[in-house]
Amino acid sequence: MITFNYLEMKRTLIIVLLLVTGVSKGADMKVGIASRPITPPLPFWMSGYAVRNAPSTEVLHDIWAKAMVIEKNEKNRVVIVTTDLLGLSPEISEGIAQRVEKKHGVDRSQLLLNSSHTHCGPAVWPSLSMIFDFSPEDQRKAVNYNLKLIEDIVDIIDSAFAKLTPMQLWSGHGSTDFAMNRRQPTDHGIINGINPKGPVDHDVPVLIAKTPDGKIRAILFGYACHNTTLGGNSINISGDYAGFAQIELQKAYPEATALFFIGCAGDQNPQPRGTVDLAMQHGKSLTDAVQKVLLSNNLKPIYPPIRTAYQKVSLGFQSFNIDSCRSDILSSDIFKQRRAKLMLEAYNKNWDISEYTYPLQVVRFNRDLTILAMGDEVVVDYSLKMKKKYRNENLFVAGYCNQVMCYIPSKRVLEEGGYEAETSMIYYGLPGPFKNEIEDRITIAVSKLMKEVGVKTSKNNK
Repeated sequence: MITFNYLEMKRTLIIVLLLVTGVSKGADMKVGIASRPITPPLPFWMSGYAVRNAPSTEVLHDIWAKAMVIEKNEKNRVVIVTTDLLGLSPEISEGIAQRVEKKHGVDRSQLLLNSSHTHCGPAVWPSLSMIFDFSPEDQRKAVNYNLKLIEDIVDIIDSAFAKLTPMQLWSGHGSTDFAMNRRQPTDHGIINGINPKGPVDHDVPVLIAKTPDGKIRAILFGYACHNTTLGGNSINISGDYAGFAQIELQKAYPEATALFFIGCAGDQNPQPRGTVDLAMQHGKSLTDAVQKVLLSNNLKPIYPPIRTAYQKVSLGFQSFNIDSCRSDILSSDIFKQRRAKLMLEAYNKNWDISEYTYPLQVVRFNRDLTILAMGDEVVVDYSLKMKKKYRNENLFVAGYCNQVMCYIPSKRVLEEGGYEAETSMIYYGLPGPFKNEIEDRITIAVSKLMKEVGVKTSKNNK
């Protein structure tokens, strides 16, 4: 005899309805993914290391630009682009933004551009322009590559929009530990070395897109570590450890596109480093961390609405010292000479070199996930500070977003000095260093953007 259990049936129906409601709510968003190789025509000068004295003539593996469009509707969407490049210039980023706004109505706050900061990619002029002495032909190639890069990225965004299909987003966090702080204290100040006791951020944030039947189509993942396993003696084009990680993930998930974004890696280096085998090893470590997240039961669903905010902040440089420039232009250091020449030209032509324009961006999905996108080479202090300040948020912190034209030191790093605070300004062709107020100005701007996307400040968020 079959017993009719009304309460049990009611309970089952409620569970089914909740599951169906949850899936439909998440799948109500659409996702489109597209990618394209952006390997330069060889021979081509590489960026990242001043010691190189010849262009690249070989490719270890192709480098890529990848786009993921996530959309509920025109007011609730974001376009995330990742590139296997040292970084983008404002000219390139704004060129892309203007075209995408015209074609798709994408607001500037809805376009997030990240570069993996590989030092085995092409020169993206004028970033780190002081390390180059281009011939007219080299300059022509560099300019043409920039123009082609804008076209390619706009094209993959077009393709991603054309491929929009219902999907569910999920996020999680893993960990791997090959990043080490490189600001080594010595009797003569801070040098680029190893500092096992220095601050690090070993978080591996992951965002995936699944079809309604559960197939993974996109894996966005990040890590706060300089993409510099390979040194200046390497002249083969590659995405370094981040490139290998993306390759491995796409082998494991053939129907998915893997997109890497770098975190606040300004003062973080991979250890050990120096060979292709080590780049592959670190890529495998990162892949393993991501796969553990994907196979875990801890993934959380991500829902709309999607709120975005974007702001450019003025960061002041310390007082310009014309006497130092006059001295540097007579220096035996060719990089100091080039920077001094540029600064003296700016001084004599009354160009304003007192401030730097810095982009900040926040993307928030409901109350489920918040992405803080910071421009340039941000030191890890910012990531740790923001995660503490906004501890109630599921927070991804990305550096190297929208432009890479200098380092962004914290107040602590500025006070200590060293490469990230001072010397790097030579190679980037900026007056530097920044004023000590830089961290406070950035923190205030981030607070404003967080408020715009609905993050409520509380006594705990300090």
